[in-house]
Amino acid sequence: MDSLKQYFKSNIRQYGMVLALVVIMFFFQIVTGGILLKPANVTNLILQNSYVLILAVGMLLCILTGNIDLSVGSVVAFVGAVSAVMMVDWNMPVLPAILIALLIGIAVGAFHGVFIAYLRIPPFIVTLAGMLIFRGLTMVILKGQTKAPFEKSFQAIAAGYISGEGLSIGGFNMIAVLTGIVLSALFILGIAVNRRNQKKYGFEVLPTGFETIRALIVVAAINWLTLSLALYNGIPVVMVVLFGLVLIYTFITQKTIFGRHIYALGGNEKAAKLSGVKTKRVMFLVYTNMGLLSAVAGMVVAGRLNAATPKAGTMFELDAIAACFIGGASASGGIGTVVGAIVGGLVMGVLNNGMSIMGVSVDWQQAIKGMVLLGAVCFDVYTKSKSQAD
Repeated sequence: MDSLKQYFKSNIRQYGMVLALVVIMFFFQIVTGGILLKPANVTNLILQNSYVLILAVGMLLCILTGNIDLSVGSVVAFVGAVSAVMMVDWNMPVLPAILIALLIGIAVGAFHGVFIAYLRIPPFIVTLAGMLIFRGLTMVILKGQTKAPFEKSFQAIAAGYISGEGLSIGGFNMIAVLTGIVLSALFILGIAVNRRNQKKYGFEVLPTGFETIRALIVVAAINWLTLSLALYNGIPVVMVVLFGLVLIYTFITQKTIFGRHIYALGGNEKAAKLSGVKTKRVMFLVYTNMGLLSAVAGMVVAGRLNAATPKAGTMFELDAIAACFIGGASASGGIGTVVGAIVGGLVMGVLNNGMSIMGVSVDWQQAIKGMVLLGAVCFDVYTKSKSQAD
């Protein structure tokens, strides 16, 4: 029982946001007359919010260090503009253009990282300058115009699906169905291996009943999602990209030395430095990585719009920051998870989608999202002060 109490205490933010997401989904499912969770709209939710979720993964690492990146929306637009010039104007093949776009993103992130990590200029100032620089360069490159269209293979990154042609049974895309079954099996196997390792090394494990219920809920959610996708066009390509990023960055943050160093840097930079953490290199790599993921998001946005526009990426940085804070990241750094950032992004996405279906004006949508963000940060402050009092 003590282990269960400690588990809930240490994961209160994450489970609170998951519960909030479920409640919000059920609320909008009722008030929209069942439209929210229709297969077509579930797929639309993923496609609409993919760029925010990709940016949130990178932004989380910045927030873990106790900082933010204000330039990501402008970098998204800049990479989209460069991609359009390469593919639309120069007729460059898709694969080389994608690789060059990723390298440009890395270069932009490294540019910010040098000023932040080695010249010790505050990240807020550096990325604010970056926001202005790359928004201006986007306007210069596009000359205020929209460039389109892209090749079908490039559009597929953001708007394509894993083909289930010839593998459809009873209207279900069997690739999506089988994906749900495989993911469920892997999740259960992961829990079993983790419990065995905890027992092997003498750690307390959660009660079997609780672990079983948790596993059943997650498995049910996985299969509901994949069945919904199977009833429409199948699994979106961008969802595969996003899932891969979540796995990679969850592993990096939870299982690697570099990940521990990011948390240490955000917890107490001086203590981390005295402990042997190369804080400058960690900070440099965090912002370089943010540039890389901004480039990925930039190509996703351009592919979904099938065009590069001067105004692309506007306010994206605020969406990504809000997703991280709503998902449990601490404004002071050192606390947060990749999965939490994804949950926070989905909360924002469901709110947007649900209110749009209801016909709520954009003005009210902005106000409501602002109140949700403020509430999440207040909850963070409250839980932190309570844990310190205990």
